[in-house]
Order: sequence, then C-alpha cells, then structure tokens
Amino acid sequence: MATPILTQTRLKELMHYAPDTGVFTWRVARPAGVKAGDVAGATDAQGYRILCADKRYYKAHRVAWLYMTGAWPVPSIDHIDRNPSNNCFSNLRAATTAQNGMNRRLDARNTSGVTGVTWCKTSQKWRADIGENGKIVRLGRFDTLANAIVARKTAEERHSASAYIHR
Repeated sequence: MATPILTQTRLKELMHYAPDTGVFTWRVARPAGVKAGDVAGATDAQGYRILCADKRYYKAHRVAWLYMTGAWPVPSIDHIDRNPSNNCFSNLRAATTAQNGMNRRLDARNTSGVTGVTWCKTSQKWRADIGENGKIVRLGRFDTLANAIVARKTAEERHSASAYIHR
C-alpha cells in the first residue's frame, strides 16, 4: 500500500515553517536523535532543501506552499531570486513549467549577457531567439547587440503577456 501524500494538517503536526526565513523546524522528536526544534531537512546537490515526512521526500519550497495555502502547487513553484535554498514565502510564486524555465540563470557559455541572444559566427551578426511551446522561434539577425536585445525583450513581453500567476 502506498504511503499517503502529506496534507497541510499532518505537516503542521510534524513541522513549523517560518515564512520570513523559509526554515522548517520539527515540532516533534524524530528517530536518530532529532529533537523538537531542530531544523528539518537537508540540501541536495542542486541546492534545494529536501524534507522527509512520513517516509516520503518533498522539496521544501513545495511544502512551504502547502503549509501556507493548504494546497499542493500545480504544476510548479518558482524561486523569484533563482536561489533554490531561499524558501521564504515572499520568494516563492506559482508558475507553469514554461514560466519557471524562463526564470533560470544565464547559461555559463552565453557571451552576450542576455538570454536568447547569441553571436552567430557564420553571419557575423547577433541572433535573437525565444522558446515557445517547446520550439525555438528565430527573431532575426542583427548588426548590433542592442538591436538583438530589443528584439528579444519585445518577444519576451509578447510571449509572456500572462507571465506569472501572482498570488
């Protein structure tokens, strides 16, 4: 039989969440010497805080949403400041998977400093692209970086008119 999914009521029996710091602490003693009041969870390799409750593992930002709203986030939660360990409630927002993906860090190989703007060696021009519905939309090639950036920013505004789901 599968372990039931965590509810807000059960969560509040087990842990306390401080929305201003994003820290979860145990309300009850746990096995392996964990005492009531100890900080809950551990950080994974990607920097996300992971919590274990009733033999199931959860990402802390999703559990924070459950704690504060009473509902599991669908489909995802975005860290506004892009810091996966900053689980302050003011730093979390509901987002679609695509919106969450738009808020990721700039790729380390990017030379323009702007997402979706790259130097095209073949044409010796700046190229602007944007992703839409899982496909790359080519916005054009430009003589100047500034023009490519304007094209990209305009496309972002057009493609994300309904941008984030604000609470």
